[in-house]
Amino acid sequence: MRDTKSRDQLLDELRSAYEKGASIRSLVASTGRSYGSIHAMLRESGTTMRSRGGPNHRTRS
Repeated sequence: MRDTKSRDQLLDELRSAYEKGASIRSLVASTGRSYGSIHAMLRESGTTMRSRGGPNHRTRS
């Protein structure tokens, strides 16, 4: 169960998924945690954050 995983394991899993292209929102959906907590855990684990918008983001003209 997820509850038995250590925080370090969770940080590693979140970082790995994010670096493989998962969005923070998809991690929120899969873990049940808040956007802010996922973002904070990614930062804590040393993850390089992507810029906003994802692959379909278009700048406004």
